[in-house]
Amino acid sequence: MNLRAKIGQMIVVRASGYLFDHQRRYPAWEADNQTLQRWLTELNLGGVILLGGSAIEVKSRSQQLQSWAQIPLLIAADIEEGVGQRFSGATWLAPPMALSAIAYKNLDLAVEYAQQMGAITAQEAIAIGINWLLAPVVDVNNNPNNPVINIRAFGEDSEIVSELTKAFIEGAKPYAILTTAKHFPGHGDTATDSHLDLPNIPHDNARLTRVELPPFINAIAAGVDSVMSAHLTIPVWDKEYPATLSHKILTGKLREELGFEGLIVTDALIMGGVTKYATAEEMAVLAVNAGADILLMPEDPEIAIESVYQAVTSGKITEERIEQSLQRIEKTKLGLVSETIGEEDKGDGFNFQSTIELLAQRNSIKIAQDIVRDSTQTGGKLPLSVHNDQAKRNLLVVDDVINCSFLDLAAPAIAIPQKLGYQRQVLDQNSLGQINNDSRQTLLQVFIRGNPFRGTAGLTANAIAQYQLLFNKGNLDGLIIYGSPYVKDWFLSQIMNDLPWVFVYGQMNLAQEIALKTLFNLDIDQELPSNITNDFGF
Repeated sequence: MNLRAKIGQMIVVRASGYLFDHQRRYPAWEADNQTLQRWLTELNLGGVILLGGSAIEVKSRSQQLQSWAQIPLLIAADIEEGVGQRFSGATWLAPPMALSAIAYKNLDLAVEYAQQMGAITAQEAIAIGINWLLAPVVDVNNNPNNPVINIRAFGEDSEIVSELTKAFIEGAKPYAILTTAKHFPGHGDTATDSHLDLPNIPHDNARLTRVELPPFINAIAAGVDSVMSAHLTIPVWDKEYPATLSHKILTGKLREELGFEGLIVTDALIMGGVTKYATAEEMAVLAVNAGADILLMPEDPEIAIESVYQAVTSGKITEERIEQSLQRIEKTKLGLVSETIGEEDKGDGFNFQSTIELLAQRNSIKIAQDIVRDSTQTGGKLPLSVHNDQAKRNLLVVDDVINCSFLDLAAPAIAIPQKLGYQRQVLDQNSLGQINNDSRQTLLQVFIRGNPFRGTAGLTANAIAQYQLLFNKGNLDGLIIYGSPYVKDWFLSQIMNDLPWVFVYGQMNLAQEIALKTLFNLDIDQELPSNITNDFGF
Protein backbone atom coordinates (compact mmCIF):
# COMPACT_ATOMS: atom_id res chain seq x y z
CA MET A 1 0.00 0.00 0.00
CA ASN A 2 1.06 3.55 -0.63
CA LEU A 3 0.99 6.06 2.21
CA ARG A 4 -2.51 7.39 1.50
CA ALA A 5 -3.90 3.84 1.39
CA LYS A 6 -2.24 3.06 4.71
CA ILE A 7 -3.83 6.13 6.27
CA GLY A 8 -7.16 5.11 4.76
CA GLN A 9 -7.10 1.95 6.88
CA MET A 10 -7.15 4.21 9.95
CA ILE A 11 -10.50 5.75 8.96
CA VAL A 12 -13.94 4.39 9.94
CA VAL A 13 -16.92 6.24 8.49
CA ARG A 14 -20.61 6.30 9.37
CA ALA A 15 -22.89 4.36 7.01
CA SER A 16 -26.59 3.63 6.95
CA GLY A 17 -27.64 0.08 7.75
CA TYR A 18 -30.34 0.43 5.12
CA LEU A 19 -29.61 -0.79 1.61
CA PHE A 20 -31.08 2.12 -0.33
CA ASP A 21 -30.14 5.78 -0.35
CA HIS A 22 -33.68 7.06 0.14
CA GLN A 23 -33.86 5.17 3.45
CA ARG A 24 -30.96 7.01 5.06
CA ARG A 25 -32.07 8.66 8.30
CA TYR A 26 -29.01 10.90 8.73
CA PRO A 27 -27.84 11.92 5.24
CA ALA A 28 -25.64 14.66 6.70
CA TRP A 29 -23.51 11.94 8.30
CA GLU A 30 -24.14 8.99 5.99
CA ALA A 31 -22.80 9.09 2.45
CA ASP A 32 -24.92 7.87 -0.44
CA ASN A 33 -24.02 4.46 -1.85
CA GLN A 34 -22.10 5.81 -4.84
CA THR A 35 -19.89 7.95 -2.62
CA LEU A 36 -19.52 5.24 0.00
CA GLN A 37 -18.48 2.65 -2.59
CA ARG A 38 -15.90 5.09 -4.00
CA TRP A 39 -14.52 5.77 -0.53
CA LEU A 40 -14.18 2.07 0.27
CA THR A 41 -12.55 1.14 -3.02
CA GLU A 42 -10.43 4.19 -3.81
CA LEU A 43 -9.54 5.47 -0.33
CA ASN A 44 -9.03 1.99 1.15
CA LEU A 45 -11.01 2.86 4.28
CA GLY A 46 -10.61 0.54 7.25
CA GLY A 47 -14.25 0.19 8.22
CA VAL A 48 -17.73 1.53 8.77
CA ILE A 49 -20.03 2.10 11.73
CA LEU A 50 -23.66 1.20 11.01
CA LEU A 51 -26.97 2.55 12.23
CA GLY A 52 -30.48 1.77 11.00
CA GLY A 53 -32.21 -1.14 9.35
CA SER A 54 -33.50 -4.48 10.54
CA ALA A 55 -31.08 -7.18 11.61
CA ILE A 56 -31.73 -9.18 8.46
CA GLU A 57 -31.23 -6.12 6.24
CA VAL A 58 -27.94 -5.34 7.99
CA LYS A 59 -26.72 -8.83 7.12
CA SER A 60 -27.18 -8.03 3.43
CA ARG A 61 -25.76 -4.56 3.92
CA SER A 62 -22.60 -5.83 5.60
CA GLN A 63 -22.00 -8.25 2.74
CA GLN A 64 -22.51 -5.48 0.24
CA LEU A 65 -19.99 -3.24 2.02
CA GLN A 66 -17.43 -6.05 2.32
CA SER A 67 -17.76 -6.71 -1.42
CA TRP A 68 -16.80 -3.09 -2.15
CA ALA A 69 -13.64 -3.19 -0.03
CA GLN A 70 -10.19 -4.35 -1.15
CA ILE A 71 -9.22 -5.26 2.41
CA PRO A 72 -11.83 -6.79 4.77
CA LEU A 73 -13.65 -4.10 6.72
CA LEU A 74 -14.16 -3.56 10.39
CA ILE A 75 -17.95 -3.22 10.69
CA ALA A 76 -18.85 -1.58 13.97
CA ALA A 77 -22.04 -0.62 15.80
CA ASP A 78 -22.96 1.06 19.08
CA ILE A 79 -24.84 -1.90 20.54
CA GLU A 80 -24.55 -1.45 24.29
CA GLU A 81 -28.00 -2.97 24.94
CA GLY A 82 -27.90 -5.88 22.56
CA VAL A 83 -28.16 -5.96 18.77
CA GLY A 84 -31.91 -5.31 18.95
CA GLN A 85 -31.24 -1.87 20.41
CA ARG A 86 -30.09 -0.70 16.98
CA PHE A 87 -31.34 -3.34 14.55
CA SER A 88 -34.91 -4.57 14.87
CA GLY A 89 -35.64 -8.26 15.14
CA ALA A 90 -32.64 -9.13 17.31
CA THR A 91 -32.55 -9.31 21.10
CA TRP A 92 -32.94 -5.96 22.86
CA LEU A 93 -31.42 -6.14 26.34
CA ALA A 94 -31.88 -3.85 29.31
CA PRO A 95 -29.57 -0.83 29.71
CA PRO A 96 -26.36 -1.82 31.52
CA MET A 97 -27.24 0.09 34.69
CA ALA A 98 -30.01 -2.45 35.32
CA LEU A 99 -27.25 -4.90 36.26
CA SER A 100 -25.93 -2.68 39.03
CA ALA A 101 -29.40 -2.68 40.62
CA ILE A 102 -29.18 -6.48 40.62
CA ALA A 103 -25.56 -6.40 41.80
CA TYR A 104 -26.46 -4.56 45.01
CA LYS A 105 -28.68 -7.54 45.90
CA ASN A 106 -26.74 -10.38 44.27
CA LEU A 107 -23.38 -9.59 42.68
CA ASP A 108 -22.84 -13.14 41.41
CA LEU A 109 -26.15 -13.06 39.52
CA ALA A 110 -25.34 -9.65 38.03
CA VAL A 111 -21.95 -10.91 36.86
CA GLU A 112 -23.64 -13.93 35.27
CA TYR A 113 -26.08 -11.66 33.46
CA ALA A 114 -23.26 -9.39 32.24
CA GLN A 115 -21.43 -12.38 30.82
CA GLN A 116 -24.61 -13.54 29.09
CA MET A 117 -25.17 -10.04 27.71
CA GLY A 118 -21.70 -10.12 26.19
CA ALA A 119 -22.27 -13.55 24.66
CA ILE A 120 -25.73 -12.81 23.27
CA THR A 121 -24.61 -9.50 21.79
CA ALA A 122 -21.50 -11.03 20.21
CA GLN A 123 -23.33 -14.01 18.71
CA GLU A 124 -26.11 -11.92 17.19
CA ALA A 125 -23.72 -9.24 15.92
CA ILE A 126 -21.62 -11.82 14.09
CA ALA A 127 -24.78 -13.36 12.63
CA ILE A 128 -25.55 -10.09 10.79
CA GLY A 129 -21.99 -9.26 9.74
CA ILE A 130 -20.88 -6.94 12.54
CA ASN A 131 -17.41 -7.71 13.85
CA TRP A 132 -16.76 -4.80 16.20
CA LEU A 133 -18.85 -4.04 19.27
CA LEU A 134 -18.49 -0.45 20.43
CA ALA A 135 -19.30 -1.74 23.89
CA PRO A 136 -19.15 -2.03 26.85
CA VAL A 137 -19.46 1.43 28.38
CA VAL A 138 -17.11 1.29 31.37
CA ASP A 139 -17.63 4.82 32.64
CA VAL A 140 -18.62 5.15 36.30
CA ASN A 141 -21.80 7.24 36.18
CA ASN A 142 -21.43 8.98 39.55
CA ASN A 143 -23.11 12.20 38.39
CA PRO A 144 -26.93 11.95 38.40
CA ASN A 145 -27.07 14.90 35.99
CA ASN A 146 -24.95 13.18 33.36
CA PRO A 147 -26.99 13.67 30.17
CA VAL A 148 -25.18 11.23 27.91
CA ILE A 149 -23.74 8.30 29.89
CA ASN A 150 -26.44 7.84 32.51
CA ILE A 151 -27.97 4.32 32.33
CA ARG A 152 -25.60 3.33 29.52
CA ALA A 153 -23.04 2.73 32.30
CA PHE A 154 -22.98 -0.39 34.47
CA GLY A 155 -23.47 1.76 37.54
CA GLU A 156 -22.22 4.35 40.00
CA ASP A 157 -19.79 2.18 41.94
CA SER A 158 -16.32 1.69 40.47
CA GLU A 159 -15.91 -1.84 41.84
CA ILE A 160 -19.25 -3.02 40.50
CA VAL A 161 -18.63 -1.40 37.12
CA SER A 162 -15.24 -3.15 37.00
CA GLU A 163 -16.73 -6.57 37.73
CA LEU A 164 -19.57 -6.22 35.22
CA THR A 165 -17.25 -4.82 32.56
CA LYS A 166 -14.93 -7.78 32.92
CA ALA A 167 -17.84 -10.22 32.74
CA PHE A 168 -19.29 -8.65 29.57
CA ILE A 169 -15.91 -8.84 27.82
CA GLU A 170 -15.40 -12.44 28.93
CA GLY A 171 -18.84 -13.31 27.60
CA ALA A 172 -17.98 -11.95 24.17
CA LYS A 173 -14.42 -13.33 24.15
CA PRO A 174 -15.13 -16.78 22.63
CA TYR A 175 -16.56 -15.11 19.53
CA ALA A 176 -14.66 -13.65 16.58
CA ILE A 177 -15.61 -10.09 17.43
CA LEU A 178 -13.93 -7.04 18.92
CA THR A 179 -15.00 -5.38 22.16
CA THR A 180 -14.45 -1.75 23.15
CA ALA A 181 -14.03 -0.12 26.55
CA LYS A 182 -15.31 3.44 26.43
CA HIS A 183 -14.92 6.37 27.05
CA PHE A 184 -11.32 6.67 28.28
CA PRO A 185 -10.40 7.88 30.79
CA GLY A 186 -13.97 8.19 32.12
CA HIS A 187 -17.02 10.19 31.07
CA GLY A 188 -19.19 9.42 34.11
CA ASP A 189 -18.73 12.52 36.23
CA THR A 190 -19.86 15.29 33.92
CA ALA A 191 -23.09 17.20 33.39
CA THR A 192 -22.09 18.15 29.83
CA ASP A 193 -22.83 16.05 26.75
CA SER A 194 -19.66 15.79 24.66
CA HIS A 195 -21.85 15.49 21.56
CA LEU A 196 -22.67 19.15 22.13
CA ASP A 197 -19.72 20.69 24.00
CA LEU A 198 -16.40 19.88 25.66
CA PRO A 199 -16.82 18.65 29.27
CA ASN A 200 -14.19 19.23 31.93
CA ILE A 201 -13.13 16.70 34.59
CA PRO A 202 -11.55 18.74 37.42
CA HIS A 203 -10.46 15.85 39.67
CA ASP A 204 -6.95 15.21 40.95
CA ASN A 205 -4.87 12.19 40.05
CA ALA A 206 -5.72 10.31 43.26
CA ARG A 207 -9.46 10.53 42.58
CA LEU A 208 -9.08 9.52 38.92
CA THR A 209 -6.93 6.55 39.92
CA ARG A 210 -9.42 5.48 42.57
CA VAL A 211 -12.71 5.92 40.67
CA GLU A 212 -12.41 6.41 36.92
CA LEU A 213 -9.48 4.18 35.95
CA PRO A 214 -10.20 0.79 37.64
CA PRO A 215 -12.87 -0.30 35.13
CA PHE A 216 -10.47 0.38 32.26
CA ILE A 217 -7.68 -1.48 34.04
CA ASN A 218 -10.03 -4.44 34.54
CA ALA A 219 -11.15 -4.29 30.91
CA ILE A 220 -7.55 -4.37 29.70
CA ALA A 221 -6.79 -7.30 32.01
CA ALA A 222 -9.85 -9.09 30.59
CA GLY A 223 -8.45 -8.71 27.08
CA VAL A 224 -10.58 -5.91 25.65
CA ASP A 225 -9.63 -5.36 22.00
CA SER A 226 -10.02 -1.61 21.72
CA VAL A 227 -10.42 1.47 23.89
CA MET A 228 -12.39 4.53 22.81
CA SER A 229 -11.28 7.99 23.87
CA ALA A 230 -13.53 10.58 25.49
CA HIS A 231 -13.95 14.11 24.21
CA LEU A 232 -13.25 15.92 27.49
CA THR A 233 -10.51 17.85 29.24
CA ILE A 234 -8.62 16.63 32.30
CA PRO A 235 -6.34 19.51 33.37
CA VAL A 236 -4.45 17.46 35.93
CA TRP A 237 -3.18 15.26 33.08
CA ASP A 238 -3.15 17.70 30.17
CA LYS A 239 -3.88 21.40 30.48
CA GLU A 240 -3.86 21.98 26.70
CA TYR A 241 -5.58 19.15 24.82
CA PRO A 242 -8.78 17.12 25.33
CA ALA A 243 -8.23 13.38 25.85
CA THR A 244 -8.95 12.42 22.23
CA LEU A 245 -6.19 14.75 21.03
CA SER A 246 -3.77 14.32 23.94
CA HIS A 247 -0.51 12.43 23.59
CA LYS A 248 -0.10 12.57 27.36
CA ILE A 249 -3.40 10.77 27.89
CA LEU A 250 -3.68 8.32 24.97
CA THR A 251 -0.02 7.40 24.74
CA GLY A 252 1.34 8.39 28.15
CA LYS A 253 -1.52 7.05 30.29
CA LEU A 254 -3.26 4.40 28.19
CA ARG A 255 -0.37 2.91 26.23
CA GLU A 256 2.59 3.35 28.53
CA GLU A 257 1.19 3.49 32.07
CA LEU A 258 -1.73 1.05 31.70
CA GLY A 259 0.06 -1.10 29.13
CA PHE A 260 -2.77 -1.29 26.59
CA GLU A 261 -1.61 -2.87 23.32
CA GLY A 262 -4.83 -3.00 21.32
CA LEU A 263 -6.58 -0.48 19.09
CA ILE A 264 -7.16 3.06 20.32
CA VAL A 265 -10.20 4.56 18.60
CA THR A 266 -11.45 8.11 18.90
CA ASP A 267 -15.03 8.87 19.72
CA ALA A 268 -16.87 10.31 16.71
CA LEU A 269 -14.98 13.29 15.32
CA ILE A 270 -18.18 15.05 14.29
CA MET A 271 -19.12 15.63 17.95
CA GLY A 272 -19.25 19.14 19.36
CA GLY A 273 -16.74 18.25 22.07
CA VAL A 274 -13.95 18.35 19.48
CA THR A 275 -15.38 20.26 16.51
CA LYS A 276 -15.52 23.35 18.74
CA TYR A 277 -11.90 22.76 19.71
CA ALA A 278 -10.19 22.22 16.36
CA THR A 279 -10.79 22.14 12.60
CA ALA A 280 -11.33 18.85 10.78
CA GLU A 281 -7.78 19.03 9.44
CA GLU A 282 -6.26 19.74 12.86
CA MET A 283 -8.30 17.04 14.59
CA ALA A 284 -7.09 14.26 12.32
CA VAL A 285 -3.44 15.20 12.76
CA LEU A 286 -3.68 15.77 16.52
CA ALA A 287 -5.54 12.49 17.10
CA VAL A 288 -2.94 10.46 15.21
CA ASN A 289 -0.10 12.23 17.00
CA ALA A 290 -1.85 11.56 20.30
CA GLY A 291 -1.82 7.84 19.62
CA ALA A 292 -5.17 7.02 17.99
CA ASP A 293 -5.13 4.09 15.59
CA ILE A 294 -8.67 4.62 14.29
CA LEU A 295 -10.29 7.97 13.47
CA LEU A 296 -14.01 7.39 13.92
CA MET A 297 -16.49 9.36 11.81
CA PRO A 298 -14.41 12.27 10.56
CA GLU A 299 -16.61 14.81 8.81
CA ASP A 300 -14.94 14.04 5.48
CA PRO A 301 -12.59 11.04 5.16
CA GLU A 302 -10.80 12.57 2.19
CA ILE A 303 -9.92 15.65 4.23
CA ALA A 304 -8.76 13.48 7.14
CA ILE A 305 -6.54 11.32 4.93
CA GLU A 306 -5.04 14.28 3.10
CA SER A 307 -4.38 16.14 6.35
CA VAL A 308 -2.53 13.21 7.88
CA TYR A 309 -0.69 12.58 4.60
CA GLN A 310 0.55 16.18 4.48
CA ALA A 311 1.56 15.97 8.14
CA VAL A 312 3.69 12.90 7.37
CA THR A 313 5.34 14.43 4.32
CA SER A 314 6.10 17.61 6.27
CA GLY A 315 7.53 15.70 9.23
CA LYS A 316 4.79 16.53 11.78
CA ILE A 317 3.92 12.81 11.95
CA THR A 318 6.47 10.09 11.33
CA GLU A 319 5.75 7.31 8.86
CA GLU A 320 6.73 4.94 11.64
CA ARG A 321 3.78 6.24 13.64
CA ILE A 322 1.42 5.30 10.74
CA GLU A 323 3.04 1.88 10.47
CA GLN A 324 2.44 1.22 14.16
CA SER A 325 -1.28 1.77 13.75
CA LEU A 326 -1.39 -0.16 10.50
CA GLN A 327 0.26 -3.17 12.15
CA ARG A 328 -2.29 -3.12 14.98
CA ILE A 329 -5.15 -2.90 12.48
CA GLU A 330 -3.75 -5.72 10.32
CA LYS A 331 -3.21 -7.91 13.37
CA THR A 332 -6.75 -7.23 14.52
CA LYS A 333 -8.27 -8.04 11.15
CA LEU A 334 -6.27 -11.23 10.82
CA GLY A 335 -7.74 -12.29 14.15
CA LEU A 336 -11.26 -11.99 12.76
CA VAL A 337 -10.99 -15.10 10.62
CA SER A 338 -14.53 -16.42 10.98
CA GLU A 339 -18.02 -15.50 9.89
CA THR A 340 -17.78 -11.74 9.78
CA ILE A 341 -15.08 -11.03 7.20
CA GLY A 342 -14.55 -14.41 5.60
CA GLU A 343 -14.86 -15.19 1.92
CA GLU A 344 -18.54 -16.10 2.30
CA ASP A 345 -19.31 -12.44 3.00
CA LYS A 346 -17.93 -11.46 -0.39
CA GLY A 347 -20.94 -13.08 -2.06
CA ASP A 348 -24.27 -11.49 -2.91
CA GLY A 349 -26.50 -13.69 -0.79
CA PHE A 350 -26.66 -15.43 2.53
CA ASN A 351 -28.41 -18.32 4.17
CA PHE A 352 -31.53 -16.62 5.48
CA GLN A 353 -32.60 -19.50 7.71
CA SER A 354 -29.23 -20.00 9.41
CA THR A 355 -28.99 -16.27 10.11
CA ILE A 356 -32.48 -15.86 11.51
CA GLU A 357 -32.04 -18.90 13.76
CA LEU A 358 -29.20 -17.08 15.56
CA LEU A 359 -31.32 -14.01 16.35
CA ALA A 360 -33.70 -13.57 19.30
CA GLN A 361 -33.36 -17.18 20.40
CA ARG A 362 -35.77 -18.31 23.11
CA ASN A 363 -33.00 -18.49 25.72
CA SER A 364 -31.74 -15.01 24.80
CA ILE A 365 -35.21 -13.53 25.19
CA LYS A 366 -35.61 -15.37 28.50
CA ILE A 367 -32.37 -13.79 29.78
CA ALA A 368 -33.51 -10.36 28.58
CA GLN A 369 -36.79 -10.82 30.47
CA ASP A 370 -35.01 -12.03 33.60
CA ILE A 371 -32.72 -9.00 33.68
CA VAL A 372 -35.63 -6.58 33.34
CA ARG A 373 -37.69 -8.45 35.92
CA ASP A 374 -34.87 -8.79 38.45
CA SER A 375 -34.06 -5.06 38.23
CA THR A 376 -37.69 -3.89 38.42
CA GLN A 377 -38.62 -1.75 41.43
CA THR A 378 -42.13 -1.24 42.81
CA GLY A 379 -43.93 0.63 45.56
CA GLY A 380 -47.22 1.99 46.80
CA LYS A 381 -50.45 0.05 47.03
CA LEU A 382 -50.12 -2.59 44.33
CA PRO A 383 -51.82 -3.78 42.23
CA LEU A 384 -53.63 -0.92 40.60
CA SER A 385 -57.37 -1.70 40.64
CA VAL A 386 -59.29 -0.93 37.48
CA HIS A 387 -62.73 0.67 37.82
CA ASN A 388 -64.64 0.12 34.62
CA ASP A 389 -67.27 2.74 35.43
CA GLN A 390 -64.74 5.60 35.26
CA ALA A 391 -63.29 7.45 32.28
CA LYS A 392 -59.60 6.69 32.18
CA ARG A 393 -56.56 8.19 30.46
CA ASN A 394 -53.24 6.55 29.60
CA LEU A 395 -50.82 9.51 29.58
CA LEU A 396 -47.46 8.66 28.00
CA VAL A 397 -44.66 11.23 28.17
CA VAL A 398 -41.55 10.88 25.97
CA ASP A 399 -38.60 13.05 25.00
CA ASP A 400 -39.74 13.46 21.42
CA VAL A 401 -43.01 12.13 20.02
CA ILE A 402 -41.80 12.36 16.43
CA ASN A 403 -38.59 10.40 17.07
CA CYS A 404 -39.86 7.67 19.39
CA SER A 405 -38.93 4.19 18.19
CA PHE A 406 -40.33 2.15 21.09
CA LEU A 407 -44.00 3.18 20.88
CA ASP A 408 -46.59 2.18 18.31
CA LEU A 409 -50.17 0.93 18.50
CA ALA A 410 -49.04 -2.61 19.31
CA ALA A 411 -46.58 -1.55 22.05
CA PRO A 412 -47.61 -2.94 25.46
CA ALA A 413 -47.54 0.54 27.01
CA ILE A 414 -50.45 1.41 24.71
CA ALA A 415 -52.12 -1.95 23.99
CA ILE A 416 -52.43 -3.31 27.55
CA PRO A 417 -53.96 -0.18 29.15
CA GLN A 418 -56.28 0.16 26.16
CA LYS A 419 -57.70 -3.31 26.86
CA LEU A 420 -58.36 -2.11 30.41
CA GLY A 421 -60.24 0.97 29.28
CA TYR A 422 -57.48 3.60 29.27
CA GLN A 423 -57.46 5.96 26.27
CA ARG A 424 -54.01 6.98 25.16
CA GLN A 425 -52.54 10.47 25.12
CA VAL A 426 -48.91 10.71 23.98
CA LEU A 427 -46.97 13.93 24.61
CA ASP A 428 -43.36 15.04 24.80
CA GLN A 429 -41.90 16.96 27.72
CA ASN A 430 -42.28 20.31 26.01
CA SER A 431 -46.03 19.87 25.45
CA LEU A 432 -47.19 19.08 28.97
CA GLY A 433 -49.30 22.20 29.37
CA GLN A 434 -52.21 20.11 28.13
CA ILE A 435 -52.15 17.39 30.77
CA ASN A 436 -54.07 19.18 33.50
CA ASN A 437 -57.04 20.11 31.29
CA ASP A 438 -58.33 16.56 31.70
CA SER A 439 -60.35 15.26 34.65
CA ARG A 440 -60.12 11.55 33.79
CA GLN A 441 -58.41 9.09 36.13
CA THR A 442 -54.86 8.91 34.82
CA LEU A 443 -52.19 6.26 34.40
CA LEU A 444 -48.93 8.15 33.92
CA GLN A 445 -46.09 6.45 31.99
CA VAL A 446 -42.85 8.44 31.73
CA PHE A 447 -40.13 7.46 29.24
CA ILE A 448 -37.10 9.60 30.12
CA ARG A 449 -33.42 8.63 30.09
CA GLY A 450 -30.04 10.06 29.23
CA ASN A 451 -29.33 10.00 25.49
CA PRO A 452 -26.79 11.65 23.18
CA PHE A 453 -27.68 15.13 21.91
CA ARG A 454 -30.43 15.70 24.50
CA GLY A 455 -28.28 17.97 26.65
CA THR A 456 -30.16 16.99 29.79
CA ALA A 457 -30.66 13.70 31.61
CA GLY A 458 -33.92 14.36 33.36
CA LEU A 459 -37.11 16.35 33.59
CA THR A 460 -37.48 19.85 32.22
CA ALA A 461 -38.61 22.67 34.50
CA ASN A 462 -41.92 22.80 32.63
CA ALA A 463 -42.45 19.06 33.07
CA ILE A 464 -41.78 19.29 36.82
CA ALA A 465 -44.32 22.08 37.22
CA GLN A 466 -46.97 20.17 35.27
CA TYR A 467 -46.39 16.92 37.17
CA GLN A 468 -46.77 18.75 40.47
CA LEU A 469 -50.10 20.16 39.32
CA LEU A 470 -51.16 16.64 38.33
CA PHE A 471 -50.22 15.27 41.77
CA ASN A 472 -52.24 18.01 43.48
CA LYS A 473 -55.26 17.44 41.25
CA GLY A 474 -55.82 14.00 42.75
CA ASN A 475 -56.75 12.03 39.62
CA LEU A 476 -53.49 10.07 39.27
CA ASP A 477 -54.16 6.30 39.48
CA GLY A 478 -50.70 4.87 38.97
CA LEU A 479 -47.20 5.61 37.72
CA ILE A 480 -44.63 3.78 35.60
CA ILE A 481 -41.15 5.23 34.98
CA TYR A 482 -39.06 3.75 32.17
CA GLY A 483 -35.35 4.50 31.97
CA SER A 484 -33.62 6.73 34.47
CA PRO A 485 -33.47 5.87 38.19
CA TYR A 486 -32.74 9.54 38.83
CA VAL A 487 -36.09 10.50 37.31
CA LYS A 488 -37.68 7.78 39.43
CA ASP A 489 -36.11 9.25 42.58
CA TRP A 490 -37.62 12.65 41.84
CA PHE A 491 -41.10 11.19 41.41
CA LEU A 492 -40.79 9.23 44.66
CA SER A 493 -39.94 12.45 46.47
CA GLN A 494 -43.21 13.98 45.25
CA ILE A 495 -45.93 11.32 45.25
CA MET A 496 -48.11 9.96 48.04
CA ASN A 497 -46.85 6.76 49.67
CA ASP A 498 -49.83 4.66 48.61
CA LEU A 499 -49.73 5.57 44.90
CA PRO A 500 -48.88 2.34 43.02
CA TRP A 501 -45.71 2.69 40.98
CA VAL A 502 -43.30 0.58 38.93
CA PHE A 503 -39.82 1.41 37.66
CA VAL A 504 -37.97 -0.48 34.92
CA TYR A 505 -34.66 0.46 33.27
CA GLY A 506 -35.66 -0.54 29.74
CA GLN A 507 -38.06 1.24 27.41
CA MET A 508 -38.52 -1.51 24.83
CA ASN A 509 -41.65 -3.65 24.45
CA LEU A 510 -40.36 -6.36 26.74
CA ALA A 511 -39.85 -3.87 29.58
CA GLN A 512 -43.23 -2.28 28.92
CA GLU A 513 -45.01 -5.62 29.19
CA ILE A 514 -43.32 -6.54 32.47
CA ALA A 515 -44.03 -3.10 33.95
CA LEU A 516 -47.73 -3.11 33.00
CA LYS A 517 -48.31 -6.69 34.12
CA THR A 518 -46.62 -5.89 37.43
CA LEU A 519 -48.73 -2.77 37.95
CA PHE A 520 -52.03 -4.51 37.20
CA ASN A 521 -51.04 -7.92 38.65
CA LEU A 522 -51.44 -9.70 35.34
CA ASP A 523 -49.78 -13.05 34.76
CA ILE A 524 -46.21 -12.11 33.83
CA ASP A 525 -45.38 -15.56 32.42
CA GLN A 526 -48.58 -15.84 30.40
CA GLU A 527 -47.89 -16.51 26.75
CA LEU A 528 -49.19 -13.82 24.43
CA PRO A 529 -51.20 -14.80 21.34
CA SER A 530 -48.96 -15.62 18.39
CA ASN A 531 -50.05 -12.61 16.34
CA ILE A 532 -49.10 -10.26 19.20
CA THR A 533 -45.88 -12.17 19.88
CA ASN A 534 -44.61 -11.35 16.39
CA ASP A 535 -45.41 -7.67 16.79
CA PHE A 536 -43.76 -7.46 20.21
CA GLY A 537 -40.59 -9.24 19.09
CA PHE A 538 -40.65 -12.00 21.70
